[in-house]
Amino acid sequence: MILTVIKIILVCVAVLAVLYMLAIMPRIFNRPDTTLFKKRYFAHRGLHDNASDAPENSMAAFRKAVEAGLGMELDVQVTKDGVPVVFHDFKLERICGAPGKIADSTYEELQAYTLCDSKERIPRFSELLEMVDGQVPLIVEIKAETANVSCCGIIDSLLRAYRGPYCIESFNPMVLWWFRRNHGDVVRGQLSSNFRREGEYWNILYFAMTHLLFNFLTKPDFIAYNHKFSEEPGRRICRRLYRHPAAAWTIRSQQDLEALKGEYDVFIFDSFLPVKMGRL
Repeated sequence: MILTVIKIILVCVAVLAVLYMLAIMPRIFNRPDTTLFKKRYFAHRGLHDNASDAPENSMAAFRKAVEAGLGMELDVQVTKDGVPVVFHDFKLERICGAPGKIADSTYEELQAYTLCDSKERIPRFSELLEMVDGQVPLIVEIKAETANVSCCGIIDSLLRAYRGPYCIESFNPMVLWWFRRNHGDVVRGQLSSNFRREGEYWNILYFAMTHLLFNFLTKPDFIAYNHKFSEEPGRRICRRLYRHPAAAWTIRSQQDLEALKGEYDVFIFDSFLPVKMGRL
């Protein structure tokens, strides 16, 4: 009797292990070319300093990154009147010192605000693409607060006309699922973190996102993970077993950058200027 119970338990464990491995499996077949995004530094929200005249996600910060030959990570969301703009937070308060949200404002209304203490204003995504013009690769994070990802079609229409190297990423698995169905040859990345240890609201959705359990649906081409939690098993399996590119966010010191050199291909950095290291 005891041996039978043990066998049943072992079979259940084996089945759960297989299901887990299938759930976190990224895109294996027909992978797009990710060469341009390997062994690169990407300036987080541009080469910015929020106490300067080039705050985050500003045209000034993006121009500085292009001049330095650095790839850029940036955030895109859509206004009330359907204009894709470059801005990180859903709310305006932290950067613009004003109430309200991007999604509840028109583009013209947003032009009343400046970024931090600068004269810079919230840029259109099209303005950013025109300025960069393929000079450096872009990581475009698409911000979608809910399961409504209608913004993807609007943003994708601009990306289809852009001829420079880029990839998309998002915390929201529904964004990646949209691109899988509608623009499958775009390199797509799943952003994630250990949300419980970050102190975020914790439920079954955040549990699944932490452990990359939506990969079976979204089939990402790379995983972009909070570098503070590099030991998370799902991330390590995708990197070491499935041999997928890995991006680290957000590195804020040369010491952390050097410590993570063997764990990641792409380094999204902030608050310091990396010293180039060997093969990187």
